[in-house]
Amino acid sequence: MGKSKKKNKNTKNNQQNNQTQNTEVKEEVVQEPAEVAQEPVKAEKPAKADKKQKDNKKKAKNEPVNKPNKVKETVAELKKVTWPTFGKVVKNTLLVIFIVVLSTVVLFGIDYGLSWIYKLLTGTL
Repeated sequence: MGKSKKKNKNTKNNQQNNQTQNTEVKEEVVQEPAEVAQEPVKAEKPAKADKKQKDNKKKAKNEPVNKPNKVKETVAELKKVTWPTFGKVVKNTLLVIFIVVLSTVVLFGIDYGLSWIYKLLTGTL
């Protein structure tokens, strides 16, 4: 009996410790936002210099930036490209033409066969 009382006291102490730790964690996590005082904003008329700066910014947005640099970059990238040889281009072109012709023949055959079956079923043969 003495051991069970000690176990009960230990479990109660553990539960109390856990509860205090949980409340400490909750206190650390929850922070209230600080209030910021706002000052009234006065509306001022922009000076003529400010208007000129805004106009210049608008013009700058419409114009392309660093146009010569883009051309140089494009040329540099094209120099890095590995271009296929003439023989490879001819070989691939002939392959594409062959596949197109083969597909045409297969589709024509399927169409002709289905139309023949339709005529056979409808009796218009």
